[in-house]
Amino acid sequence: MTAELVRGQNHPLSQARLEIRVSAGKPIVAGITIGDADGAVRGVEWVAHPGAPTLPGLEVSRQAAADHRLAVDLDALPEAVHRLSVLLALPVGVGGPLSFGAVAAPFVAVTGLDGTEVASYTITGLDAESAVVALELYRRQGAWKVRAVGQGYAGGLAELLTDQGLPQARQLAATINDAVASGVARSVAAPPPRTQDGDRTRQTAAPAPRPDPSGSPYGTFPGPAPTRPGGYGGPTPPADPSAVTQPSAPTGGPVDYSHPRRANAAPPPPPPTAPPSAPGHPARPVAGDATGWSMEERLYNQVWGMFEDLARAVASYRSAVDFAESRMDKELDQALSDPRSRIGRQGDAAREAARAKHDQLVDQARQSLDRDVAQLVSEAEVVEPALPAAYARWDNPVWHAYRVPMEMPMAMRLGDLHVPESEQLRIPLLARLPLERGIWVDAGRAGALDGAFNDAYDLRRLAMEAAVSHTARLLAVHPPGEFTVHVIDAAGSGAQALAPLVQTGVLAAPPAQGAAGVMDTLGRLTQRVDLVQMAVRGGASDALPPGFDTAQQLLVVNDFPHGFDDRAVTQLRYLADEGPAVGVHLMMVADREDASAYGPLLDPLWRSLLRLTPVPDDHLADPWVGHAWTYEPPLAPPGSQVITQALHQVADARRAWDR
Repeated sequence: MTAELVRGQNHPLSQARLEIRVSAGKPIVAGITIGDADGAVRGVEWVAHPGAPTLPGLEVSRQAAADHRLAVDLDALPEAVHRLSVLLALPVGVGGPLSFGAVAAPFVAVTGLDGTEVASYTITGLDAESAVVALELYRRQGAWKVRAVGQGYAGGLAELLTDQGLPQARQLAATINDAVASGVARSVAAPPPRTQDGDRTRQTAAPAPRPDPSGSPYGTFPGPAPTRPGGYGGPTPPADPSAVTQPSAPTGGPVDYSHPRRANAAPPPPPPTAPPSAPGHPARPVAGDATGWSMEERLYNQVWGMFEDLARAVASYRSAVDFAESRMDKELDQALSDPRSRIGRQGDAAREAARAKHDQLVDQARQSLDRDVAQLVSEAEVVEPALPAAYARWDNPVWHAYRVPMEMPMAMRLGDLHVPESEQLRIPLLARLPLERGIWVDAGRAGALDGAFNDAYDLRRLAMEAAVSHTARLLAVHPPGEFTVHVIDAAGSGAQALAPLVQTGVLAAPPAQGAAGVMDTLGRLTQRVDLVQMAVRGGASDALPPGFDTAQQLLVVNDFPHGFDDRAVTQLRYLADEGPAVGVHLMMVADREDASAYGPLLDPLWRSLLRLTPVPDDHLADPWVGHAWTYEPPLAPPGSQVITQALHQVADARRAWDR
């Protein structure tokens, strides 16, 4: 039975391996400080936070999120540790709430590895505080207990850490804030709930734990749990650490591919379109087998569900491997600590037994991951051919039947993602439309992950080709007259790559060149942002000038900061910050080193943009566990004319629309 704690109340803990689950409704930072017998935090190395997420017996989230799962193994903590304090804080400098009084009351629960709640606490009464000590796990007379604390700090993390006796509190708080800001910049944003027709709300479905029928002499370190009912989210650790934590094999019934963040009781389930599976075999995946009000939305939900399932399956595998290694190290240390067993057959047998346990646990985790990946690969094989043009790769046959759409899609494809553990499985990176943040195609020096070397010229050329690919897709997925593209190419270095856009006539004007062209283009777009903002704030959107272009606007900037003076840089930052809210979007093709003379002045600009690369690179993080994913740009096959053909149709449709 769950103990619902109030402030100051404690509750005994009967399990050593626990999860601390946090839910706040808005992205927050979670961390854990380690205290000695006097409750003192001895140094920065005694704090688990997004910049240093793992310590012996502890693992916290690598980035700010609305929901967290913190892993705690009390038996793996050093002997000097007598107290764990769970910290929550609002991220700084990312545009979120400034105090807990502006968000829903955070909810914290201590659970066993099977998800059973041991104790829970809703932190009420917070107002101006921006950091809070939520819970405290402490050891007294050899037994561990949890206490509800709820102590808030208006001075944020710095004040909280200072109160815990950490001498370097302000420096560590700045480090944590920098790590969170960096994580936000590199993280792929999770899809927000999409509501339609007022009452069609999306409700999160709680995943049911999946028991394992096989049994095993070893447990695994608690990893993230699966999030799609019946999905492939990796092992869910049971309450008994002597039981194996592998997902159960499918039993032949229908697999529910629905994504819980998109689960909905109102829409009818998709009709079965695949023959039933033979008993004892996995259910056959079906394209669009997810909740949604249209096939497009179902596919969107299904792709994001696959993304989350793979992220959590890989996280669970990595956690199991980490735990196997730490357990082997601990057993080897114990075997070598006794001089009598250090040398001889007894010592050799102990070392062999420790390595055998390690290998067995890693093999079990790998088998579980391989099974999950195989299921997702089979799902991808039916989903990929069924994707609409906005979601599809350029080599998908759907582009051969392309027609300019009459309405904007939910999202568009920005490339593919994969992780080293499943090289064969590519997950489409889908971004919601209209774009919520700008795009930065990084033209800086980078070594391709495939070992290929690209010099500076090649990278700039590839970056511009990638930008043209993104721009062409944006034009192709919008209805005629609803998307306008402007280009700044101050030095004219992108003329060759821009040829498909220029020759088909889909640009609003020829690419602007020189300092005068830069100032003219930026001046018109900043004036547009000002006009729309004034109209919206004054409730007079019908008072815009006659002939005002109401289409979404995209500004593509090549070779920044060439041709930009201080005023132009200020206008560019203004467009990046204020433009997306009023339909003006930014796509930068730039090498950050070229703008190094501006120093930290441009750091907010780079962080506000989604960084993409022209070559495969593992710089993006998923929004659930924060692991790095390898991104691959969506380039057309060599020699293909698919982009040019699509742009010709866009130009023809635009001319017909203007008549």
